[in-house]
Formats: sequence, C-alpha cells, structure tokens
Amino acid sequence: MENLINVPEIFGSNVFNDRVMKERLPKAIYREFKELSDEGKPMSGEMANVIANAMKDWAIEKGATHYTHWFQPLTGITAEKHDSFISPTDDGGVILEFSGRQLIQGEPDASSFPSGGLRATFEARGYTAWDSTVPAFIKDNAAGDVTLYIPTAFHSYTGVALDKKIPVLRSMSAVSKHALRILKAIGNTTTKRVTATLGPEQEYFLIDRNFFLNRLDLMMCGRTLFGAPSPKGQELEDQYFGSIKDKISAFMGDLDIELWKMGIASKTRHNEVAPGQFENAPVFTTLNIAIDHNQLVMDMLQKVALRHGLICLLHEKPYKGINGSGKHNNWSLSTDDGQNLLEPGENPHDNMQFLIFLAALIRAVDKHADLLRGSCATAGQDHRLGANEAPPAIISVFLGNILTEILEKIGNGGKYESKGVSFLKVGVDSLPPIPMDNSDRNRTSPFAFTGNKFEFRMVGSSMSCAGPNIVLNTIAAETFDEFATRLEKAKDINAEAAAIIKQVMKENSRVIFNGNNYSSEWEIEAGKRGLPNIKNCVDAHKAFTTERAGELFSAYKVLSKEELHSRYEIYIDQYAKTINIEANCAIRMVKTQFLPAGIRYAGILADSLAKVKAAGASASVQADILKDVSGLLESASAKLKNLEAAKAAACDICDCTKKAESYRDNVFTLYTELRDDIDRLEAIVPADIWPVPTYSEMLFKL
Repeated sequence: MENLINVPEIFGSNVFNDRVMKERLPKAIYREFKELSDEGKPMSGEMANVIANAMKDWAIEKGATHYTHWFQPLTGITAEKHDSFISPTDDGGVILEFSGRQLIQGEPDASSFPSGGLRATFEARGYTAWDSTVPAFIKDNAAGDVTLYIPTAFHSYTGVALDKKIPVLRSMSAVSKHALRILKAIGNTTTKRVTATLGPEQEYFLIDRNFFLNRLDLMMCGRTLFGAPSPKGQELEDQYFGSIKDKISAFMGDLDIELWKMGIASKTRHNEVAPGQFENAPVFTTLNIAIDHNQLVMDMLQKVALRHGLICLLHEKPYKGINGSGKHNNWSLSTDDGQNLLEPGENPHDNMQFLIFLAALIRAVDKHADLLRGSCATAGQDHRLGANEAPPAIISVFLGNILTEILEKIGNGGKYESKGVSFLKVGVDSLPPIPMDNSDRNRTSPFAFTGNKFEFRMVGSSMSCAGPNIVLNTIAAETFDEFATRLEKAKDINAEAAAIIKQVMKENSRVIFNGNNYSSEWEIEAGKRGLPNIKNCVDAHKAFTTERAGELFSAYKVLSKEELHSRYEIYIDQYAKTINIEANCAIRMVKTQFLPAGIRYAGILADSLAKVKAAGASASVQADILKDVSGLLESASAKLKNLEAAKAAACDICDCTKKAESYRDNVFTLYTELRDDIDRLEAIVPADIWPVPTYSEMLFKL
C-alpha cells in the first residue's frame, strides 16, 4: 500500500489557487482581489505587495528558490527567465524578498524573439504582465530544483502584443460582450459574463531514447526525413485503445501526477491508432487557462518521458505512412450562471437560444473558413491535413441529421416535429435501452458538433491552441454582433430569430456536411459548393494578409492590422526556416550516412562478384543487386546536387513570401524525391550496415 496515491490531496498542491489564497490572504484583501479580477480592473500597489509576500512564503515552503514570469512569445512555445528571491543585506547575508512590482511586471530582453517587424532588433524592451486570471504554480524538475511560475502576458514598450496570450484575452472579451447582447435581447437579464471554454486532446508519439539519439532527423526536425516502411504498420488496427504496456503505463502514471500537482485535470489516457502513439485529454476549463495548461502538458510530456528513457515526439507527422498527431480543440461557451450556450436540451427545436448561437457559428465558419484553415497551418501540418487520418484542408461543419433537419425546416419556413426521445436497441437482453444523442460523431469532420460543443479537429499536435482559438473567438464575436444588432431592433424576437436562421440556411448552409470528409467525392462536391480547399501552409497563411481579415481583427480589438501582419511575417518565416533546416539535415544524413553505407555495400557486392566469377560460378544475384544499389547511389547523388542548388537559391530570396514559395515548390519537393531513393536503398542494404534505426525498431521496440 506504500504506492497508494491520494489524488484529492495532490491535485493542485503546487498551485497558488483560490483555496490557498483564501487561507493565506487577509479576508479584505482576498475579497477585493476577487472583485477586481472578476471586473478586470488593476490592483493597487499595496494589494500587490500583500499577495506577492503571501505567494513567496507559500513557494518557499514548497522549496522554491526562484521565480519566473512565464509567457508565450510568438515562437509557439513558452519562455521563462528565472530570478532568485535573494536580496543582499548590509552584513554580507541575504534575505528572501518578492515585491508586488516583481509580481505584476517583469522586463525580459525581447530582442531575440520574433516580432514580425513590430519593433527593430535594437529595441530590446519587452514587458511581462501578470495574468491574474490564471493562478501561479510551482514546477520542480528531476534534479529537485523548485521554481515559482507566474503566468504573464508579453508586450512591447509601446503596448503592442508580442505574444499569444494578449490576443486570446482580447478575443474572449469580444465573445463575452456580444454573446451577452444576444442573451439580453432574447430576455436573459441574469447572465453577466460568457466564457469560452476549451478541452484540448493531445496526441503524441513515444520512442526509445537510444533510437532517437541515433536519428539526426528526429533530433533536428522532430520527424523522420527518411525511412522505409515497416513490414507491419497500423493496418491491423490493434494499437487503438489496446492494452497499455507496463512501461508506458508507468510513464502515464507519473505524467498524471505531475499534471495533477499543477491543477491540470488530466482525465483520459489511451493508445492511439498508430504504433507508439498515445493521447492525453483533460477536463474542460476556461479557454485561456486551458491554453496555458496545454503548454504545460506538452512540456511535461517531454520531461517525464526522459525520466523513463523515452522521448516524446509532438511533431504532426513523425513517420511517413502511418497516422500523424493532432490536437482536438473542443470549444464551447459557458455563462457565469451555469449555462452551456451550445447545449441543445431535450427539445433543441424549441430552444431559440441554442439555435441562434448554433446558426451564428455556422455563419462564422462559412464566412471565415480561410482564417480557420490558416490558423492551423504549419510545415508539419502539410504532411497531415488532407490524408485519411485527419480532417481535409476543406473546412466544413458536421451537425448530424436531426439538427440539420431542424435548421432546414426553419429555413424553409416550416416547423420541426419532435419524435420524442429515441432509444438505441443493441440486441442484448441484459443491456437496457440507451438514449440516443442528437447526433453521432463524425471523426472525419474538421468542425464537428459533438453534443454540447464544437470539436475543431484541425489543430496540430505541436501547436499552441492560442492561434486557432483567437480566430474562432473573433469570427464568433463578429456574427454574435451581427445577430445581436438585429435582435435588439426586432419587435418580434421569435420572428426575427426565425428570419436569422432562414438567412443562414440560405447563405451559409453550403458549409454543412454530414458525410465522409475523407472521400474523393466530397472534394468534388465541396468545389461545386465553392468551399475553399487550401492544401499547403504558405497559401493558407495568406488569409491573414487580406483587407477583410485586417478589418475583422481590428474591429473587435483583438489584433491591430500591424499586429496581424506581424503574425503572417513570423509564420511564413518559420515555414521557410523549417524547410531549410530539414533540407540541411537531409543533405548531412545522405552525405555522411546513407551514401557511405550504400557505397560500402556496393564494395562488398563487387568483391563477392569478383570472387564468384573467379571461381567459375554464376554471380547473377550479386550482379543484379549491385546494379540496383549503384543505380540508386547515382540517382541519389544527382538529386543531392539539385537539392543543394535549390536550397542556395531559396536562401538568396529576400521577399518572405517568395522565399517560402521557393522552399515549398523547389527545396521541399527535391528532398522528398531524394527520400524515395534512400528508402529504396534501405530496403536493399543489410541491417548491420544501415546506419540508423529503422521504422520497425522505432515503432515497435517500446
């Protein structure tokens, strides 16, 4: 019983949460802090000092020696600079101090973070500001070092957003403001706040650390640039939800404990479809907190894996030919008085509130499908989106037959007749009838309604959830604003609501699709409907450069036009750099590993051929293999030269868009073609000569 874990006791034990604040702060300070936080108002210096001192004492009791302002720059990962609590005294000693000013604001050097032209390199000042809506927490590493983490926003000297958090908070405010207007217009006067909520499911791969360290491509790029298929892949479908191996279970158990200590409600864990692939899913929480939590989940996945002799791969496509990894973005809207605005209820056809918000989201997705697609675009995603493992690059909405029929009836001026509660009969006497939901799940849809939320399934596994949710919140706020304005002016709310739904079904129903999104027939049908099909990252990012996009984000005060364009500059530059790194790595591996291995084997074959011929025997087998190996070596060598030339040409291009297009059309294409030769060579060269671990080893030796 020594290993018994008291989950309620450890959950949140490393979080300076509401319970801890209530215990450690003076009652008046605690009460005032809560009121100011709820209203989004700044606190006084005196209050900040009291909270900072209590936070410091709590952290020191937990073993902390340092604190850090933890923020999310535009690199897509998190950043931190650690400062100790020590302050020298006149007698040569130190005391431990932490002031309100140190809590509220930090000043990390911002010069080396990407800004997309928002400031010059010599303008190094960047400021971090405490996000008091997210509790501070403690992280301890394997060496026993303990640090207090303070979640913060990151902005420039002039107040420009240099991070992902500030636009998230702005977009949440926009959603709340205009959703409240709809609620008030239809007669709801009790709700004071609407909060976007999120539950991001995280897929990932695990690999033995020794295999990882012997693959330069995995270390440098996060994915295999080369690799012949394993004799067995995922075709038997025996990995999905299969029995979890003891070694993996031990890793998952430690991961859960680390997450629970930081107040992350890690709920679900299981084997995913591909060999070596797994998933972690949390309980829903407020959107900005969920985004912070997901960043911590990714960080802890990698750290805990190392403790178990494993490496966690978060790339969207670590291995060619088997499923990649995504991050299902489960999004909904909750009110401060306990409502879920996307809850259909038992009679959704009579639930005007639900139908208005549902119609608003259909319209938003149809109007701004390009922005949603662009929000999920990365170099890694280009390997995943559109394959029969992930949503296609076409944005569509799945509602299920019942909800679609309800909206169609209203759209045609009719009324849906409820058939009552349906029950599923499973044909086993010992099992009771099971009430059916309003819709089945469509795992092929990129934007699917799943009972009381929308599941945006396009987000990549390595991505921050911030970008997609900034877009989703903003386009929702725009449509909420449009509908609220109409409802506020209406003399007959019910008639106006019906008119709104009719308009949506007339103008935006093309985006509703309840079938198989993987089918070639859907791609043809989507083209007839006029739905965009943007198949690569470079083209997808261009959605953020349009005048319409600039006006949208600035109108709802989420991103200024300058801030929005900076994101485009950064993301298109990241694409070019990613492809350049992959090309460099491919060139290095081919020159120093694969060609030498092939040449060595060709030499062995040539020696064998000569000896067999000298003995007067037939050497046709050796001759045939030698011909194949030599042909592949010659082909690979020629492609290698072409790749080096294309990479040099792309590097010389100054315009960021043209540079990215050159990397996409020339460099990426050439090293993909080079891979074909190397993978065919791997299938011929003996295993004891091949210089890197194979797919069979990496996927199945866990």
